[in-house]
Amino acid sequence: MLAAAQEAAAAQPCAPKLLAVTVLTSMDAAQLTATGIGSSAAEQVSRLAGVAYQAGIRGFVASTEEAAALRAAHPDATLVIPGIRPAGSAIGDQKRIATPASAIAAGASYLVVGRPITQAPDPAAAAQAILKEIADGTAAGRR
Repeated sequence: MLAAAQEAAAAQPCAPKLLAVTVLTSMDAAQLTATGIGSSAAEQVSRLAGVAYQAGIRGFVASTEEAAALRAAHPDATLVIPGIRPAGSAIGDQKRIATPASAIAAGASYLVVGRPITQAPDPAAAAQAILKEIADGTAAGRR
């Protein structure tokens, strides 16, 4: 299925970049076990990303907890990281979260930030604060 999707995408004049979703950031070890997966989230993410990579998929959706390992194993991959919560934000239903700066430091290509912006009293200010947190974290990493 993954190989067929990649082949079909590659045949398009403006080929879309396919992303393989690994383990949802709203899942923890108990939920993985309840679905019949006996391995840790990190092991499952690695397994699923490896299968997708072998099929030609070069983008993965995973939590920050797995980003550094994915970046090391697949340096050319696009890493989309959901579960982003600015410092002091409500966790909500997410189990495996990170701040924007820590996600960038772990190797994220793109961040998915939803409710911390959409449910903020001032969404524009919340988005600006997140951008500042990313810039401050990126600048600190260059020191």
